[in-house]
Amino acid sequence: MALLPWHEIDTVLLDMDGTLLDLHYDNHFWMEHLPQRYAELHGVSRAMAEMELQPLFERNAGQLQWYCLDFWSAELKLPVRELKQETAHLIALRPDADTFLAAIQQAGKRVVMITNAHRDSLSLKLERIELAPYFERLISSHDYGFPKESPQFWDALQADLDFDPARSLFIDDTLPVLRSARDFGVAHLLAVSEPDSRKGPKDTGEFEAVGDYRALIEGL
Repeated sequence: MALLPWHEIDTVLLDMDGTLLDLHYDNHFWMEHLPQRYAELHGVSRAMAEMELQPLFERNAGQLQWYCLDFWSAELKLPVRELKQETAHLIALRPDADTFLAAIQQAGKRVVMITNAHRDSLSLKLERIELAPYFERLISSHDYGFPKESPQFWDALQADLDFDPARSLFIDDTLPVLRSARDFGVAHLLAVSEPDSRKGPKDTGEFEAVGDYRALIEGL
């Protein structure tokens, strides 16, 4: 990929899951662990659990409640926070993400995490991986009441941070989120080529993708 024009970038906005952290933890939790524990705790077969969960997942995808542990705990009648702890050993940093974070911080860029993750989920991950010191702010979309897919999120972020989208870089692994950022005017956008280390490269649509964080640092 081409070198980033770092002289044109003041603010670096970074997603967490699938961007800085390996998405394997989340995919495994929602697709494997949760259906299994749902089946056990509700006394149904694994196949029945998946039949009951799938329409709920499809109906709520991309909306704020999709990312909300309180919503899922109530909806599924399960202690989702506690269940997430059961697989917390799978939480892992993507290769060289910390090297990248240290370099952009050292270069004096304004570094802000913007995640759709619920605050409880964010706390769980920050207990396992020391990310907080690299960031000026850690913002959950739940703070604003809109997911990153929504234009209202970007309006709220602008009002909160007072950043210049024309001089900002945003990295995320979700195409609808990147498109929402582009519509808002964020000038420098990168997708993630392999958010889940167990699933291989994904289609990143019209967006250039980062596979190696060390390559991004060149020219910084």
